[in-house]
Parts: sequence; C-alpha cells; structure tokens
Amino acid sequence: MALVGRRDGRNFGYGRQLSYAGPLALKDMFGGGHYGTVKAHSDRWQAFVKWCRSDQGPGINDARRVDRKLLADYAAYLRDLVGRGDLAVSTAQNRLSSVNRTMAALRGDQYVKLPSPSKALGMQRSGVRHSVPQAQDREQVKQIVDALCRHHQQRAAAIVLLARATGMRLRETILADLPRLSREANDLDRINIQDGTKGGRAGASAPRWIAVDDYVREALGFARQVSPFGSRNLIAPNESYLHLLQEIVSPARKTLHAHNLKGFHELRAAYACERYKQITQHCAPINGGQCCQVDKNLDREARRQVSYELGHGRIDVVSAYIGGRA
Repeated sequence: MALVGRRDGRNFGYGRQLSYAGPLALKDMFGGGHYGTVKAHSDRWQAFVKWCRSDQGPGINDARRVDRKLLADYAAYLRDLVGRGDLAVSTAQNRLSSVNRTMAALRGDQYVKLPSPSKALGMQRSGVRHSVPQAQDREQVKQIVDALCRHHQQRAAAIVLLARATGMRLRETILADLPRLSREANDLDRINIQDGTKGGRAGASAPRWIAVDDYVREALGFARQVSPFGSRNLIAPNESYLHLLQEIVSPARKTLHAHNLKGFHELRAAYACERYKQITQHCAPINGGQCCQVDKNLDREARRQVSYELGHGRIDVVSAYIGGRA
C-alpha cells in the first residue's frame, strides 16, 4: 500500500494507525528496496509508537500531531532510560534518528525533526564495549549449533560456526563463496573474505585474509554440507537474501537467546577477543587484560590486525569489540 490521496489526511495519507503508517512511508521512501534499513527504522519507529500510546506519552495515533516539542519530550524519556541504565546511549540515538527519518518519509519534508539526536540526549555514544562478549566459550557455541540442528536449522548453524570461526558479519557468512574459500583454505592455509562485505571493501584493492585453523576448516566443511544444491553459498538458487533472513535467520534468534546469545554480532566480538589474545598473549581488555598498559605498541599492532580481519578501515572501531585502552 502506497500513499493514499493527499498528505493532509490522517497520518499524512498513510492510513489510520501510526504503527502501520511509518513502515509504509519508509517503504515508499526507499522504493521497496533496502530491506534491512527499512526494517531497522520500522522497529525503532514501533518503540516510538509504543511510547506515544503509553501513559507517559502524549496518547496520539496520528503523525500530524507530532511536532518538535513532542520529539523533545521523547528524547527526554529516552534520556531518563539511559540514565537508569535501561538503555544504551547508542540505542537511544538510533531511535531518535529513525524517528527523524520516518517523520521525513511521512511528511515529505524535513520540518519536524531533532537536528542532533546526541545533543537532544545530552550525551555521546562511547563506541567502547563495556560488556564481556558472549559465545567466547567454544562449548557454548557447540551447544547452540547442536540446538539449531535439532530444530532443523542447519543453515543458521552454519552461520553461527562461520561467524565465530572467522569474525565474518552476518551478511558475509550468508554470501560467502564456499568453494573458493575451501580451495584457499586447502591450498594457502588462509582465506580471503570478499563476498557480502561492507562499504565496497572487496576485490583486489581490499584483500582481507584470515588465517585458517581447525575451527575455520570445520565451519567451512559444515557450511558446504548444508549449502543448498546448485549454490555456492547459503542461499538456494531460487531463494532471495531477504527470504533467507526472514525464514532462516529470524527464527534462529529464539534459539540463540535461549542459549544466552543476544545476537550474531556477539560471535564477531568473541572472534576479535580471541584473535587479540592470540596476537598479544594477553586477554582482551574487556576480559581484564592489561596489554595496553604493559606494551602499548603490541596493543596497537594487535588492534590494527584485528581491525583488518574484521573488515574495518579504522583501528579505533576495535574498541567496540574488545574494549578500550584505559
């Protein structure tokens, strides 16, 4: 359903429900594409709608009644949650940014928005991890994989194994060229992560080599076993990436949560901590390691290597995986 009639109707012509109008407007704005972006904005918009309908909120169900003061009130509500420790600064900022984007989609202009979510909250996100990554224990990973297989979610199990063994992003595990990686592992004892990478970091201009160990070989072997017939990756020839996310990845999250793993990204952080320890012979800072105090040069070199293996262009990003230098 696209825009119905003129924008002066309820929810600017996108229907009677605020919760329904926002995602519709976003789909229109992005032309039916960018599924992940639309999904992320829509999920955060629902948090805003829930507040609007709550006792603490304004009790509205029409986006035409959303103004800058109401957005400032929402920012104050989020600021209170952050202050109580119930919400991360980054999550609060993302929610405000998504409300800005959704309001622009609904209105067709930029008139009603908070110019700076960070200023509205009065706080900056740190970009430094403060919680110990889950799934550092290989036994926990094995239990998750076994549980997924029991529920006939073998491809999700392959994603878990690949992410933990190589530090790949979710998209990278799904789109990985499994025959090529297996050939590289056998011939070179290292693999070059190139498929599904972020920000155009692929090809000869951006090699991303990962050393191969038994865990990597096991993950690649299992992924090739469960790869659909006729496919080089984890997507079937007659299947879309979106379909795999909806039908395979999303249902698997319930199993992950049941085994104390909040998401696939934690597997990437666990890999980063493991690699840091292998390089420095010290635990990652988030695990209590003191390499940054003992040998700053070694700490910096380890961070540079881990950043490269994760596919990031900046060394400071690694703090979000292994902890800061303090």
